[in-house]
Amino acid sequence: MTNELSDPLQERTFQYQDSLLHSRSPRFVFSSVRPFATEQEYEATVENVRSFQEGVGQVLQQKLLHRASTRRNWLEEWWLNTAYLELRTPSQLNVNFGGPAPYLEHCWPPAEGTQLQRTSVGLWYTLYRRSMAGRSGLDMDQYRMLFCTCKVPGVTKDTILNYFKTESEGPCPSHVVVLRRGRIFTFDALHDGKILSPPELLRQLQYVTECCEGGPEGDGVAALTSEERTTWAKVRLSCTHLISLDPVNTSILETIQSSLFVVSLDEAKPYATAEDYTPLTLAALAGDPTIRWGDKSYNSISYADGTFGCNCDHAPYDGMIMVSLSYYIDCRLRASGGKWKGSDMVRDISLPEELLFRLDDRVRHDVQLAKQHFLETANNLQVVCCAFTSFGKYAIKQRKLHPDTFVQLAMQLAYYRKHGRPGSCYETAMTRRFYHGRTETMRPCTQEAVLWCQAMTDPTCTVSACVNKLMALAQNGEGFDRHLLGLYLVAKEEGLPTPHLFRDPLYAKSGGGGNFVLSSSLVGYQTVVGVGAPMVLHGYGCFYNIRDDRIVMSITAWKADPQTDAESLFQNLCSSLHDILQAATTSQL
Repeated sequence: MTNELSDPLQERTFQYQDSLLHSRSPRFVFSSVRPFATEQEYEATVENVRSFQEGVGQVLQQKLLHRASTRRNWLEEWWLNTAYLELRTPSQLNVNFGGPAPYLEHCWPPAEGTQLQRTSVGLWYTLYRRSMAGRSGLDMDQYRMLFCTCKVPGVTKDTILNYFKTESEGPCPSHVVVLRRGRIFTFDALHDGKILSPPELLRQLQYVTECCEGGPEGDGVAALTSEERTTWAKVRLSCTHLISLDPVNTSILETIQSSLFVVSLDEAKPYATAEDYTPLTLAALAGDPTIRWGDKSYNSISYADGTFGCNCDHAPYDGMIMVSLSYYIDCRLRASGGKWKGSDMVRDISLPEELLFRLDDRVRHDVQLAKQHFLETANNLQVVCCAFTSFGKYAIKQRKLHPDTFVQLAMQLAYYRKHGRPGSCYETAMTRRFYHGRTETMRPCTQEAVLWCQAMTDPTCTVSACVNKLMALAQNGEGFDRHLLGLYLVAKEEGLPTPHLFRDPLYAKSGGGGNFVLSSSLVGYQTVVGVGAPMVLHGYGCFYNIRDDRIVMSITAWKADPQTDAESLFQNLCSSLHDILQAATTSQL
């Protein structure tokens, strides 16, 4: 990582250059690998690490240091390519994240006939938020990617196009794209330099709806964005499929790619509640692919029952950027009661334009195949998103425990109870204190956590302090997963054989190489919750928020694996939360 943004006098990274390899390797061996190893396996891995440290690891470290000396962030390009752009699996379910909007808990409970009016108000707040500042002291580059950003498929690697500009940088696209019933519309969200008001936005959305009601469904070209990446790239580029060389199609693609964001007018009625978000959460991640442009950085989804969600490409930015936007809108809606209190006047503005691709039968067949493939995968995804309402942050802090430590230990205990073994766990740690920083990995499944799960009789501050220390290390750019990735990629770029360390069985078993069975993320201490698919077929995705009086958890699993079950893990999690609080109370922490 590069130096912290708050220290402008230091421009580059690796303050403790020569000690990094030796300080991080022991953490990898003991903290991460030990819980999954027999004594014999552990000794073999220790020898592998020693050999790596004393041999090729030193060579790779020096090459990595050289790379760091020529870049403000040595990891940025590598991470984007390796974690996102070079992946060939379909993005929309495997990479994208989404989530339900919390507005249904207060001013916007499910109610038919409210979709367009509520969408116009929410859309106005989103457009207004476009000009707001973010949190000071953190790298803000990812906020540039929230609007006017789209991933473009490539045969071997995707690219990201970003059209966003600040006022000082010049003109920025100001149109939005609306998808309904497989059809695509666009309109400018500005008129005479001013954002369209909710009544004006409502008029535009009503026009789109009127065009679609009673008429045929559109071609559903958006479904292609849910396809395997190379397949989608070939469909897009093939001149026999028309999309690339036809000037009309090229213009439409650029209009979608450069748009502020996509508004999806969905006819589904998830009818979620404040205690059970499951239907709405599932719809956000696995809903109709013909009205989600899966490559866009932000799809704002509006449902027929007046509830809302989102689906976002993960490549341009991390989840907390969307959480910031969603929480801002939630706060504004609470303050206004979800009502527009300004003028009802509608200016003389142009009506939305429908965007019509020129397709041949082969492309239409590809669209149908994409829909089929998406629905098959979506039907394999199990989602549970429910609120644990017995207690929350307030009760946990009364016991002098850190709330996130508390939940992570409960997650470890729940997995251990269900599967009879420790679960390699990834928890996102933000590194935006650094130039163009994104995330590092915290590994909560330590040897201490496993021993605690086995005993579960006397939880003490020792475990809490250990996990908090790991989180602090990760947030300060001292986690080891991204460092190990850098060493691996140096070897790859230099054409060297893959070092034995990365072929050690315990490397993957402990989660290395993206093999964590628990992929988790604390979304925050407010109302917003998210959802993402498991990292591996035999794993779970776990997003959660911790509020004063409750913990809202979304858990995903793949139905094809007979050992995993999201509902069972959630029930185990609830009982674990109760047990830990009871133990903490009894021990009088």
